[in-house]
Amino acid sequence: MIRDASTMDQPIDTRQQRRRRLWALIAVVAALVVVGLLLTPSIRRWARSETSIPRSQIRIGTLVRGDLVREVAVDGRVIAAFHPTAFSPAQGIVTIATDAGEVVEKGHILAQVESPELGSRLDQERATLAATTSDHNRLEVSSRQQQLENRQDVELAEVRVAAAGRALERTQRLFDLGLLNEIELETAHDEVTVRSLELAQAEQREELEVEMLVLEIEDSGQRLERQRLQVVDLQRRVDALTVRAPVAGLVSRLHVEDREAVARNTALVTVVDLSALEVEIAVAENLADEVTPGTPAVITVGIDDFAGTVVGISPEVEGSRVKGRVAFAEEIPAGLKQNQRVSVRVVLETRHDVLKVPRGPFLEAGSGRHAYVVANGMAEQRPIEVGATSVAEVEIVSGLEAGDEIVISDTTRFEGASRVLVR
Repeated sequence: MIRDASTMDQPIDTRQQRRRRLWALIAVVAALVVVGLLLTPSIRRWARSETSIPRSQIRIGTLVRGDLVREVAVDGRVIAAFHPTAFSPAQGIVTIATDAGEVVEKGHILAQVESPELGSRLDQERATLAATTSDHNRLEVSSRQQQLENRQDVELAEVRVAAAGRALERTQRLFDLGLLNEIELETAHDEVTVRSLELAQAEQREELEVEMLVLEIEDSGQRLERQRLQVVDLQRRVDALTVRAPVAGLVSRLHVEDREAVARNTALVTVVDLSALEVEIAVAENLADEVTPGTPAVITVGIDDFAGTVVGISPEVEGSRVKGRVAFAEEIPAGLKQNQRVSVRVVLETRHDVLKVPRGPFLEAGSGRHAYVVANGMAEQRPIEVGATSVAEVEIVSGLEAGDEIVISDTTRFEGASRVLVR
C-alpha cells in the first residue's frame, strides 16, 4: 500500500524553464526582424505601386544602340512583267492548237483562224497586181517606141535642114554667076528657115514627150507599188491567221473554245513569260511618296529572301493604297507561279547609331509618348519621344538610355498607373 506520492515526485527547477522560454522568444523576435528586413524593399514597392502584374505576363525589351532599317512590310502577288494576249486578226472559225498550262517556245502555233473572205480578197488583189504589172510593162514599151519615133523625126528634120543648106549654097553660087534670079535665092533662104524651125520644133516635141512619158511611167509605177503593197498587206493578214506565241513561256489561259466563231480582235490565248516575273504590291497611301522607282526591297518566298528593286509606282490611289511593281535584282527563283502570294519588305531608310528597342504593342498603347521602365521589380511610367519605326524595331529619340529595360507588350492593362509592381 502506497502511503503517499513523495517517492515518485521530483522537484523541477523553474528558472531553467524561464531561460528556455526567453531564448525561444528571442529567436522568434530575431527571425521576425530578419524577415522584416528582407521584405522591407518589397513592402515599400508594394506600398508605392498602384497595381501589380506577374512578370510572366509581360514582355521586356532592352534598349541598345545600332542601325535601324526603316521598312514597310506589304503583301505581294507574283505577276508576269510580260503576259501578251493573242487576238483574232479577222472574223472566222478558230482552231485551238494548244492547251492551258502547256510550255511553248516563241513562234509556236497557238491557233488557226479560217477566213475565206481574206483569202478571196488576196486572190483578187493578186490578179489586179498582175494586170497592173502588165499595164506598166506595156507603158514602158510604148514609151520607148514613142521616144524612137520622136528621135526619128528629129533626125529627119536635121537631114532636111542640111539639104536645105546645101541647096542654098548652090543657089547662092548660081546667083553669083547670074544664072538665077533673086527670087529663087530668097526661096532657098526661106526653105532653110522653114527646115530649121521644123528641127527646133521636133527637138522641143521630143523633150516634152520624154517628160510626159517619164511622168506616165512614174504614175504607173506608183499604182503598181500601191497594188503590190496591198497584196503584201493582205498576205501579212492571211499569214497572221496562224496565231503564234510572241514569247517563250506558259499558256496561262484559253479565252475561246475550239472551232468557235470569233469576231476580229477577239482574245484567243494568253501566254505568260516566266523569265520576266515581277511582284505587284500595294503600299499605304501615306507611305506612297517615299516609295519611288529604285527603292530597294526584300522579297520573301517561303523561307528564302531575295533582293529586289521597286521598278514602278502607280500615280493613282485605289482604296487608300497605291500599287507598285518590284523586280528581282538577280535571278528569278525557280518554281514561281503566276498570282503566287509572297511577302515584301520595302526598305525606306537606314539610320545609323540610333537608340532602338524591339517593336511591340506598347507603341500603340502609349501613343508613342510614354513607356514603362522596369527596374528593381517596379515598372515606372516615363515620357519618351519616338522617332522612326520599322517592322521589328522602334527608334527612341529621348526619355530613355541604352541598357534601360522597358515593357514592350500591351500596357493598356496598367490603366495609366504611374508605377506598377512586377512580381
